[in-house]
Amino acid sequence: MEPKFTDKTKIILVGLDFYGNPYQEAGGWSTQNAIGQLWKRFNSFYMSKKDSIKHLASESGYEVWIDFEGEEADSKNDYIFVGMEVDKLDDLPLELVARILPETRYAIFTLKGDEIRSNWPPKILSQWLPEAGLEQSYTYIFEHYDSQRFKGTNDPTSELDIYVPII
Repeated sequence: MEPKFTDKTKIILVGLDFYGNPYQEAGGWSTQNAIGQLWKRFNSFYMSKKDSIKHLASESGYEVWIDFEGEEADSKNDYIFVGMEVDKLDDLPLELVARILPETRYAIFTLKGDEIRSNWPPKILSQWLPEAGLEQSYTYIFEHYDSQRFKGTNDPTSELDIYVPII
């Protein structure tokens, strides 16, 4: 699992968020867990009120996982945001929240087919980062669902990019 590297300016996202145990109702890659339900809510909003999201940058989706510093390591709660990128914030619909990811360098891991459903986070965060002599520049990672390459978690031709902010 070898990454590509890129520098990005800030990324402005609009969408919905969740804090809690996302796997309480269903584990793994499931539309029944809190993450699947969050995507379902966002997609429903997007399909019915697409025109209310101004300055949409693309049709790609983002899933951001944020670790809060000081939170207990064994906490089963996660902060998750799902949404889309916009070029600027303007007239944000009341139902949505915005997240601005700071300018930084990223290691980008492309997962394909079965790798998408694998337990990839420890391979990247606990193994690859230290072996590469790198650290996270911010306490988040995000999944980028390219509308052309991601075809669903069960499609063997699907591709998903994982962005890890690094220093």
